[in-house]
Amino acid sequence: MANTLMGNMGCFLTSYLLFCTMLISANAQFAKKTYLIQMDKSAMPKTFPNHLEWYSSKVKSALSTSPEAEMDNEERIIYTYQNAFHGVAAKLTEEEAERLEAEEGVVAVFPETKYELHTTRSPTFLGLEPAKGNIFWSEKLAGHDVIVGVLDTGIWPESESFHDVGMRPVPAHWKGACEIGTDFTKSHCNRKVVGARVFYHGYEAAIGKINEQKEYKSARDQDGHGSHTAATVGGSPVLGANLLGYANGTARGMAPGARIAAYKVCWIGGCFSSDIVSAIDKAVADGVNVLSISLGGGVSSYYRDSLSVAAFGAMEKGVFVSCSAGNAGPDPASLTNVSPWITTVGASTMDRDFPADVKLGNGKIMTGVSLYKGQSVLSIKKQYPLVYLGSNSSRVDPRSMCLEGTLDPKVVSGKIVICDRGLSPRVKKGHVVRSAGGVGMILTNSEANGEELVADCHLLPAVAIGEKEGKELKNYVLTSKGATATLAFKGTRLGIRPSPVVAAFSSRGPNFLTLEILKPDLVAPGVNILAAWSDAIGPSGLKIDNRRVKFNILSGTSMSCPHVSGIAALLKARHPDWSPAAIKSALMTTAYVLDNTKKTLRDASTAKPSSPYDHGAGHIDPIRALDPGLVYDIAPQDYFEFLCTQKLTPNQLGVFAKYSNRSCRHSLASPGDLNYPAISSVFTKKAATSFSSPVIVHRTVTNVGQPVSKYNVVVSPFKGASVKVEPQTLNFTRKYQRLSYKITFTPTIRQASPEFGSLEWKDGVHIVRSPIVITWLSPPM
Repeated sequence: MANTLMGNMGCFLTSYLLFCTMLISANAQFAKKTYLIQMDKSAMPKTFPNHLEWYSSKVKSALSTSPEAEMDNEERIIYTYQNAFHGVAAKLTEEEAERLEAEEGVVAVFPETKYELHTTRSPTFLGLEPAKGNIFWSEKLAGHDVIVGVLDTGIWPESESFHDVGMRPVPAHWKGACEIGTDFTKSHCNRKVVGARVFYHGYEAAIGKINEQKEYKSARDQDGHGSHTAATVGGSPVLGANLLGYANGTARGMAPGARIAAYKVCWIGGCFSSDIVSAIDKAVADGVNVLSISLGGGVSSYYRDSLSVAAFGAMEKGVFVSCSAGNAGPDPASLTNVSPWITTVGASTMDRDFPADVKLGNGKIMTGVSLYKGQSVLSIKKQYPLVYLGSNSSRVDPRSMCLEGTLDPKVVSGKIVICDRGLSPRVKKGHVVRSAGGVGMILTNSEANGEELVADCHLLPAVAIGEKEGKELKNYVLTSKGATATLAFKGTRLGIRPSPVVAAFSSRGPNFLTLEILKPDLVAPGVNILAAWSDAIGPSGLKIDNRRVKFNILSGTSMSCPHVSGIAALLKARHPDWSPAAIKSALMTTAYVLDNTKKTLRDASTAKPSSPYDHGAGHIDPIRALDPGLVYDIAPQDYFEFLCTQKLTPNQLGVFAKYSNRSCRHSLASPGDLNYPAISSVFTKKAATSFSSPVIVHRTVTNVGQPVSKYNVVVSPFKGASVKVEPQTLNFTRKYQRLSYKITFTPTIRQASPEFGSLEWKDGVHIVRSPIVITWLSPPM
């Protein structure tokens, strides 16, 4: 009887599991995801009155005809694209997407991709402070007719940074709109914030309906990130700006006269590619001159990256596109947004810091940073017990990182808790310590962070210290009975040396998609940046934080990107006829590689000299960029010729070719021949005993300086190769004249690692500098 019962039960369970599997399979079959469908605009049959009807017809032809699908009345198309990208975004099953991709007239189908945000004093540090009487800062250069589109979390329009006092009427070419939504009306736009749009259909298709109790379904900024980046680009001057007394001074954007258009593409659950592409497409139609995009995803082939494809379309329309490099440093090859038509920006420090001391019971003083200011204050005359819940072993203990739910109040109450960085946000660790009864926190860097110190607006007294002192501190606690400490906060300090330093978190090269294209392009201030903030959230970004501030201090390549976007706007105001490539060239060839101690820029993660894989062409220098002397210009067809060297199929090339009817003319012998402001030579060892053949690259420079000028070349020496430049002198007789030169790299001694150097053209006034990287590759086994 028991055996029979068990047998019947087994049969029932087997049948049930089989039924569940079939049900899951059936649901998966009909599960819809968002896909971006790129169309060949020129292939539309004449029987259709417009492209939208043709696109809609194509989508309908691919839909499933099963009874289940027939009952589904959901609207499939969520976006149409017609400027930087052509086609639609639609909700499809995987089978429908595959069927549609095979249709005539369909160029490519991109699955929806999720992107993440890459989350004062910088104008002075960059030489853009008008109080010094700088002749470059004038109404002519203020960028009144330049419009920067910021793709981010929206904008807080009431911020003083977005006031439009004294601004001229909005340029006639502007076709943007101020979209009405939750707590956002047309009156929130003005002569400074000239447009505000929202993009959420892709987000809602992936995540579900926006909860309007938790975030604004409008261009209003719930997060703060978008207001911060927009103000960094072109915020109006605000006297007495500060964060709880820190960094007090005048806050202004890089181009305070520029207009800002906010395109909200990021929400609580992330940023989605269909929304981002729609924003780029709409921004181009609206008439932006510059796009600032402080977000990124993983790296994929050029033709599979919808952001790259849309940025290519924007570039074709004359729009300069600046993107953050990512915050995955110091790991090598951690970059995002590496397409050559995008300006990829890494992050560096400034000469301003927010010091705080850790005073130990043994008399030792350790210096760190903090932005803490609150009611809880530790007496500097009293010592508090220290506790560290990790050990000297290599095994990771969640308690050592102060993760949620790991701290025992009986152990930490009334003590200063040492927390290791990692796995959770830095300010969240402080909240965990405070909730467990801790009176303070010391945040210690990991090996990856090195000695880089990033200040945070903590909820309790807290200080961040470097890795070396962190190890010393933890050893003190683990080997001493009754270890104690107190924390002291020193405010704001200027004139920090050395600076700038490449941020440890800043993503690094090389660019493994194409080694011949050096990335990042350059670095700009991205550590401890003061700018406007949203009134909807506290400075720590935590929901528990009830403090409200008008300005906040943030770090990330998200902060460095808008610095470059704003300076690009300045250059566009000064040189309205310059192409996006000419602006990028000016920024790169005038960048500097020596810090304020006259030594090579350093890497915060190692305290050793950084390389072009870390800082690109160097640190941005806006004043020199206004007058670069020579520029390396690149036309849209030249970028397409670069793609022709990337071993793409005709269909893959069609992703970039269909709108302008481009075809390969094979004008570039190799990808290294793209007229890029940086130079990368790749030697491939042909066999076990033979060296690669010489590598020859070509460049063409355009004279944008004095009509009659003579430039002589200087090339740094290399151990593994000889470098010959022909000709060695460039004689210009008129402005905008173009002259070409050839560089021959001949291998001599194989090097185990890449070599770095530079090529400079000098005329006595200008130094037009290009970084050089020589890489040795072994053939595949």
